[in-house]
Amino acid sequence: MKQHQTGPEQQVWRDPRAIALLMAATLTVMANATISPALAGLEKMFMNEPNAAFLTRLLVSAPSLTVVIFAPLAGLIADRYGRRALLLVGVCLFIVAGSSGLFLPSLKSMLISRLGLGVAVAMVMTAQTALIGDYFTGNQRGSLMGLQTSARNFGGFLFISLAGFLAVSSPRLPFAVYGLALLYLPFLWRYIVEPGAHKAKAKSTGQVQTDGHPAWAWMLAALAVLQMLTNMIFFLMPTQLPFFLEARGFDSASMTGAGLGVLMLSGGTAALMYGRLKARIGYSGAFALGYGFMALGLITLTVQETYAVFIGVAAMGAGYALAMPNFPAIALQIAPGIRRGMAGGVLTSSVFLGQFLSVFISIPLIAAIGFTGTFQVVSSVLAGMAIVALSSRIWIGKRSTTTASIGTQGR
Repeated sequence: MKQHQTGPEQQVWRDPRAIALLMAATLTVMANATISPALAGLEKMFMNEPNAAFLTRLLVSAPSLTVVIFAPLAGLIADRYGRRALLLVGVCLFIVAGSSGLFLPSLKSMLISRLGLGVAVAMVMTAQTALIGDYFTGNQRGSLMGLQTSARNFGGFLFISLAGFLAVSSPRLPFAVYGLALLYLPFLWRYIVEPGAHKAKAKSTGQVQTDGHPAWAWMLAALAVLQMLTNMIFFLMPTQLPFFLEARGFDSASMTGAGLGVLMLSGGTAALMYGRLKARIGYSGAFALGYGFMALGLITLTVQETYAVFIGVAAMGAGYALAMPNFPAIALQIAPGIRRGMAGGVLTSSVFLGQFLSVFISIPLIAAIGFTGTFQVVSSVLAGMAIVALSSRIWIGKRSTTTASIGTQGR
């Protein structure tokens, strides 16, 4: 028992299913940003096509649209027909749709392939979340949620760096990065098995499901809204950081690349500590710490110094990495076992909806009050969210102490 409490990460690393799920997690971060280094080259390559500038930029955000639409449906498929097939088919579609930009003849055909890539990402993320809930419980599940976020950050750093290197030779070559998922397939095929409990429940009809929280659907909806808001705020970094740096007089290209690199590395490092932190301070404590770091990061960015940029993005990355694992961890805890696919689909959809809406909300706000004003306002919102989370932790702690005291007196 002591080993389970003190070393859940070590136990997770011994399980090949966990390694397979972490490999799948690295794929999801490829969806949007991997081809970013190639956008300028693609615009020049297809400059004679109508609306080339618009279509080129749409290539980055297009997968988000289909993820938002298809992820809940993927959740229903996972619950009805199983998780393993959904994951494997999603990875295969990811390889084909992602790497097809190597040879597609036009921006419009590339755009269609990117929409297909979004369907693949919805399938992979939804199945992966459900499988984590099926395979693991307790501290192991919490540790794996943190490791998942870490894998996405470190994977993103590696894949975007590789894409940038390949884009120097040809704007088509970054699409080859998606083909790396082909190396994952044998491992996933061998170690991802359909959970036996899910098979039994899926076959039974009219069975009363007793696990999960009675109000899980409402709680899941609240989690999805909060996760959407969190992603709307965090997506200020990749979408607005280049323009913010340019307005401040920095070399936007080099500083943005370095800043986003720091963002991912700090997030990946912080996520490695999530499992142990959550075991000590709980979900509300992790939310308070995460939103506190994000608030500190945004307010630090308003300081007119070069070092402040890197401190600010590092704090944003760390805070986001500490807050985000809470959402699937709580969802898997409250949702019935036969509804984990739906829970994963709803959360997947909310992530990408937040990313998609971020631009439409941040641009008018920046136009009205500027970058500094926007960062100050959003930082205040984050600080308020951190205070609410901290207050709930203190209230829960006092309530638990009082209950324990009453129980002791009763004995």
